[in-house]
Amino acid sequence: MTTEAPAVAMSSAPPVDRLPRGATPLFAAAVGLIVVNLFGIQPLVAEIAISIGWTTAAAGLLVTATLIGYGIGLLLLMPLTDLQDNRTLASRTLWGAVASLVLTTVAHSGQVLMLAAFAIGLTSTVIQMLIALAGRLAGDHRRGRVLGDIMIGLNLGILLSRPAASLIAAQWSWRAFYGASALAIAALAIMLPRVMPTFVPPRTHAYGALLGSYGRLLRSEPLLRRRAATQALLMAAFTLFWTAVALRLAAAPFHLSQNGIGIFALCGAAGVVAAPVAGRLADRGLVRLGTLLAHGSAATGLLLALASAVVPGLSVPVMLMMLVIAALLLDFGAVGDQALGRYLVNTLAPEVRGCVNGLYTGAFFFGAAIGGGLAGLAWARAGWVGVSVLALGFVVAAALVFLWPNPATRAIGATPRRC
Repeated sequence: MTTEAPAVAMSSAPPVDRLPRGATPLFAAAVGLIVVNLFGIQPLVAEIAISIGWTTAAAGLLVTATLIGYGIGLLLLMPLTDLQDNRTLASRTLWGAVASLVLTTVAHSGQVLMLAAFAIGLTSTVIQMLIALAGRLAGDHRRGRVLGDIMIGLNLGILLSRPAASLIAAQWSWRAFYGASALAIAALAIMLPRVMPTFVPPRTHAYGALLGSYGRLLRSEPLLRRRAATQALLMAAFTLFWTAVALRLAAAPFHLSQNGIGIFALCGAAGVVAAPVAGRLADRGLVRLGTLLAHGSAATGLLLALASAVVPGLSVPVMLMMLVIAALLLDFGAVGDQALGRYLVNTLAPEVRGCVNGLYTGAFFFGAAIGGGLAGLAWARAGWVGVSVLALGFVVAAALVFLWPNPATRAIGATPRRC
C-alpha cells in the first residue's frame, strides 16, 4: 500500500490563512486567461504562415518556441518566487506578457514573431507564480479547495484556448486574437496587485543555489518524483488523445468541420469539475482514493474510445457520443490527478516552493510534449486504435507508478496521510 506523507509547513511559511477570500476566483480567471496564450497559437499556424510568407511547417516552430519559452521560464523564473516579493514579481511578469502579446499583434517579420512567441511562453510562467502564491498563503484547512478552484480556471483555459482562438481568428484575424489577449492581460495586471497580498519569503538561499536545488529535490523527495511521474504520464495520454481526436473526427465516418470539432472540444471542457472535487478530497485526507478514482476514470475513458473503433455495428451518433464521454472521463482523470498532485507538492519544502512547483509543472509539460509528438506517428501507423491503445498504456503506467511499493516518506512533525 502506497503512503505519501506530505511535510507540514515549516516556520518560513505563513502560519495563518493570509489569502483573501475574494482572491481565489480572480486567481482562477487570471491563470485561465494567461494559459490561453500557450495553446491558442496551435490552430492559427496555417493563417500565420500565409500572412508572413512562411511554410506551415516553419510557422509550426512558433508553437515550439512558445513551449520552450515556458519551460525555460519554469526553470529560471520560478526560483525567484523563493527570493522576491511574489506580488511585485507576478505584476512585472504580467506586464512582460502584455508587451509580448502586443509585439505579436504588430509583428510582420517571422523572426520577430519567433522572438515574441518565446517571450509569451517565458512570461506565461506567471501562471505558476500565482498558483504557488495561493498555495503558500491559503490556510491548511482550505489549501486543497483553493488550489482545486484555481485549477478550474487553468484547465478551462487549456481546453477552451483552441476553440476561442479559432473563433476570434475566423471572425477577424489571428492578430485580433493576440490583441484581445493583450487587453485582457493588461486588465489583470491592473486588478491583481490590488487583491494580492505582499509575500516576501525569507531569503535563505542564493539564486544559484536554488537552481542547483532541482537535482537535490528530485533525489530527496520521493513524493515529488512519484506525483511528477504520474502526472507526466497522464498528460502524455491527454495530449495524445486531444491531438489525434481532431484527425479522427475529420475523417470517415464523422467528416466533422472545424466548427464541429470545436464544439466537441467544448464538450470536453466539462472535465474541469474534477479539480474542485479533487481539492475537497485532499482536504479530507482522501488523496489516495482520489488518485485511484482519477486513474480509473482516465482508463475507462480510453477503453471507451477504443471500443468506439472496434465494436462492430455502431452507428455514427453512438460512436460520437462514446468519444464525447471518453473525452470527459479522460479529462476528469488527468485534471483530478494534477490537482491532487499539486496539493501534495505544495506541502513540501516551503522554503523552495517555487522550485518544487517548477519541477512538478515542468514534468507534466514534458509528458504533454511526448504525447503530442507521438500523436501523428500513432495515427499514421495504426489509426484510432493505435492512438487509444498507446494512450491507455500511458494511463496504466501512471497507475503502476502510483501503486508501486515505496518506503513511507518522512514527514516533518506530521502524521502520515494516505494518498
